[in-house]
Amino acid sequence: MKLRQLPPRVATGAFVLHSGLQKWKGDEATAEMLHGMACGAYPVFRKLTARQFLRVLSCGEIATGSLLLAPFVPAAVAGAFLTGFSGALLGLYGRTPGMREPGSVWPTQNGIALAKDSWMFGVGLGLLADDFTSCGCGCGRRCHCHR
Repeated sequence: MKLRQLPPRVATGAFVLHSGLQKWKGDEATAEMLHGMACGAYPVFRKLTARQFLRVLSCGEIATGSLLLAPFVPAAVAGAFLTGFSGALLGLYGRTPGMREPGSVWPTQNGIALAKDSWMFGVGLGLLADDFTSCGCGCGRRCHCHR
């Protein structure tokens, strides 16, 4: 892991891991609410019960947070997981009525909780870009130093 990747990986990884651990202990009301929102945006989740969905979501967050925090996991792998996970959350934001101001990408008061996932998407893309545009020697660009 490059030193410049440490702050976004630790901050984001700790946030996502904590969120996943909280959901693991979530109650039935939380499971019902999250499942209902997810089913509106992604109908495939209707095949799961609310409790099953909460466990799947929790496991996804725990896995993503853990990958970000593990220094031996390459930035491209951690970034790909975070980009995919946060992209799905942004899809939920974009597809759920009442989350955005009419005709706009800007959130309503109700949408702020989902719109903030855009920063995680940015961190994921940043990790991918950093890993794919620099080599391990620290020169800051793609080179063939280690051939």
